[in-house]
Amino acid sequence: MTSRPRLTPAVADVRRYTREALQRHGISKSDFVLVAVSGGPDSLALASALAFEAGKLEIRYGAIVVDHKLQANSHEVAETAATRLKMLGYSLVKVQQVTVGNEGGMEAAARTARYLAIDELAAELDAKFVLLGHTKNDQAETVLLGLARGSGARSLSGMNELTGRYLRPLLALGRDTTVAACTDAGIEFWEDPHNTNEEFARVKVRQVLLPMMEEQLGPGIVDALSRTSDQLREDVEVLDHLAEHAFQEVSAKRPTSIDLDISKLLEKPIALRLRVYRIAADIFGSHLHRSHVLEIDRLITDWHGQKALAVPGVRVERLGENISLKSTKTLKPGAC
Repeated sequence: MTSRPRLTPAVADVRRYTREALQRHGISKSDFVLVAVSGGPDSLALASALAFEAGKLEIRYGAIVVDHKLQANSHEVAETAATRLKMLGYSLVKVQQVTVGNEGGMEAAARTARYLAIDELAAELDAKFVLLGHTKNDQAETVLLGLARGSGARSLSGMNELTGRYLRPLLALGRDTTVAACTDAGIEFWEDPHNTNEEFARVKVRQVLLPMMEEQLGPGIVDALSRTSDQLREDVEVLDHLAEHAFQEVSAKRPTSIDLDISKLLEKPIALRLRVYRIAADIFGSHLHRSHVLEIDRLITDWHGQKALAVPGVRVERLGENISLKSTKTLKPGAC
């Protein structure tokens, strides 16, 4: 790492986007911000920017490096990342080893273990934000994966800049910018071999599908997919807001169930009705897929005396002029 890094356009962009995201979401003097670092160019460029901007913003900062123990040299990689963070000015760097389970495949299990470790440290340190180094390339990959899996608008809208305390300042910047920022600043970064392993669906999108689309359809695919996610996110926010109001209008909470008024439901467009069913099921801690909510809707639109439906965690049946949802497991506190 050079002692006097050059202020290049890439370095300046990462710093500016980091500063503006923090300010946009209400960073205050003396707040603590945690950055999650893998050792790759995205998170190291972000960590470098945070270290530079923290003095101007008068905030405290630290970093966490999660060692998933999935590769023989994982501990060495994590310790190297921690050393680079200390060279960037970090006095608080936590290297946290985690145990990755099997549920949902290795990618999903690793993500679950990683976020659990980050959440625990963020709570312990009372971090206002946890910064993540996702770029618009990650956003584009998320949109394509959602399309391939037949996901709905919420999934296709990709990642929000702010989710809870997780803040993604670099979603409008490309991966080429973070690589350039590290190179220009003399920051050595790690290239995760998993990022070239095409056994993983996201790697196939990154290494095969996106380049093929660029070749066949022309440049700008990543930008186009990122814009698509932004537009869908705007629409989803409005629909979710309308659905919450619709739920309040059509629902009645009983001691052990929720009743939905059929006549009022029929006044709503299907996009709102399906969301209302999901809101009701979520009160019982249940996540419904599209096939489930469509079956519930048929109790209204194609009623011919069907029996009760057993969807995950919920029993749903038509009782007179209501659709009744009853939990098959413990309710959330205060749910009904």
